Amino acid sequence: SHSIFLDGMQGSVIPIAIAHGEGRAIFTGEQSNNIALQYVDHSANPTQSYPHNPNGSDNAVAGVSNDSGRVTIMMPHPERVIRAVQNSHHPKDWDERSPWMRMFENARAWVG
Repeated sequence: SHSIFLDGMQGSVIPIAIAHGEGRAIFTGEQSNNIALQYVDHSANPTQSYPHNPNGSDNAVAGVSNDSGRVTIMMPHPERVIRAVQNSHHPKDWDERSPWMRMFENARAWVG
């Protein structure tokens, strides 16, 4: 992804808060180049299966970015889990901050 928010997070597999099962993404054409985030199963494989893909989005899409990377839209809510204790489950090696905080730090760094 070209997303400024996700810079340096390539290949990350991070738990995320999902508020509801709405927001199903359906794509036509050549939009696969703009996939920024995907829902994955416990083996880190993109999945169409519930509950890992809560809304059944095509190609397990959880977020997309425009070509410039300045616009990113996503179904998950990373703002709800920026602290490790906000997650219902997290690896024991996480300190105070969850890896999702990086997304907000990337936005701040890009602005200036």
